[in-house]
Amino acid sequence: MSFLQDIPILTFILLSPLLGLAVILLLPGQRAAWIKRTAILATLIPLALSFWLYADYDRAKGGEGYDEAAEWLTIPINNDTNDTVEMLFSFQYALGVDGLSLPLLLLTSIVTAMAAWAAWHVKKRWKAFFGWFMLLELGMLGVFLARDLFLFFIFFEITLVATYFLIGVWGYYNRERAANRFLIYNGIGSAIMLVAFVLLVNTAGFRIEEAAGGHQYIYSGSYADIGANMANPQAFVHLPPEATGGVNPFQMSEGMHWTLFILLLVAFGIKLPVFPFHTWMLKVHQEAPPSVVMIHSGILLKMGAYGLIRFGLFLFPEQAREGATMLAVLGVVNLLYGAILAFRQTEFKLVLAYSSISHMGIVLIGLASFNEIGLQGAVFQLVSHGLISALLFLIVGSLYERTGTTELPRLGGLARSMPFMSGVLLVAGMASLGLPGLSGFVGEFLSLLGLFETKRWLTAAAALGIVLTAVYVLRSVLGITFGPQREEHTALRDARFVEALPMIVLLAFILLLGCFPSALTDTVQMSVGGWMEQLLSSRSGG
Repeated sequence: MSFLQDIPILTFILLSPLLGLAVILLLPGQRAAWIKRTAILATLIPLALSFWLYADYDRAKGGEGYDEAAEWLTIPINNDTNDTVEMLFSFQYALGVDGLSLPLLLLTSIVTAMAAWAAWHVKKRWKAFFGWFMLLELGMLGVFLARDLFLFFIFFEITLVATYFLIGVWGYYNRERAANRFLIYNGIGSAIMLVAFVLLVNTAGFRIEEAAGGHQYIYSGSYADIGANMANPQAFVHLPPEATGGVNPFQMSEGMHWTLFILLLVAFGIKLPVFPFHTWMLKVHQEAPPSVVMIHSGILLKMGAYGLIRFGLFLFPEQAREGATMLAVLGVVNLLYGAILAFRQTEFKLVLAYSSISHMGIVLIGLASFNEIGLQGAVFQLVSHGLISALLFLIVGSLYERTGTTELPRLGGLARSMPFMSGVLLVAGMASLGLPGLSGFVGEFLSLLGLFETKRWLTAAAALGIVLTAVYVLRSVLGITFGPQREEHTALRDARFVEALPMIVLLAFILLLGCFPSALTDTVQMSVGGWMEQLLSSRSGG
């Protein structure tokens, strides 16, 4: 047995940001350097533990042995004199990892640590900024570790609140408007998600246990219980009333299946974002500080895709299969719409914002393929785009600090004065457009290959989006690095150590996954393959 399976490693990873938060709160507010160093060191703890966990992860067992669970919240429902039946809601402190969540957990640790370095240039209220920063990391880690619906919802909301303040206080000129729009759209998505979770707990979360003197009727938020009931044809959630004595309040009808699937699709589609729920994201990418945009584009958008896979596809595979064409069309629309609008922008932040919309379309395309290749491509694309977008927005922040603008017509020829940063920007751009040998190619190739097996005409339309991606990326990146240089930019300083280090780290992972994709695909394969086998066996059994 692994040493890590004998210790609560997942709890250590989850709660490590709270250690950094506690130290930051104890430091004097005027000691900016102390606070910043503490925040950076605090992010290195979950980073080191996540690497250790990833290296120790037994792919053959799919994460078995790392699960952690404890009773957390139990709410009695009935208080009558019936002693034979006890009804209660049960929520657990339940954590776990598998081939889907572990890569995203590692991505979160990497990007957050690099974003902490990028936040070194925060000019005001350092203590409050890094306090919210630590809470944001706690929420993101919790989303990918939680195995209870109520726990997942709490961590999801923590990320929403922390991001709102980080945008609204430390953003640019229209920061409050961007923060309010972020809160409204994501608040609506959270409300829809909560409705879906409540319905799941009261139907698929039901189970009966033996107890002293009678039975316990438990409504559980456990993802394991809900997943097992959804997969078991003999569970109460699937039995008609006549099979349970004439009454079955826990049955989930076909209409309820579709209702929940659509609710989850909308809730997590807003976060992803899926067209037309994307407008809030554009303002965030424009107005949020660079370190926050690194996290938002690199991680927070991925939470939407993760939730859609975890709760949409894994719990409602039949609805997802029947709606695969709809998902594929949404993916192609995202891809083409984002690429066309990115090509028309003259502001580099907006180019990258629309590029994120376009690349999330590739994720939807991979999910819509409904085969192992496409699903692996979707998860690979999540991790790859997280690294690439974080690197690009890190460079954007450095450019803005020096030039005071990210307008493409006001930039150009920067390779003369900033050769290192321009070179990194060029490689990041090549990764974004999917150049072989870099991580962006693998995710796009696998997603399109998966869709080609089932929907070739949509794959052809998606290929046009890939061509457009190359056009707008080359137009933007080459326009910044080459061409005539403005006189006021001739003496610009190249990347400092505090900027160069996270650039090098992110670039190294982009190259690693591009050259050795099996470092990620081997981990993802067990979860995706196991789910596909379970789906096929349930269909053949039915």
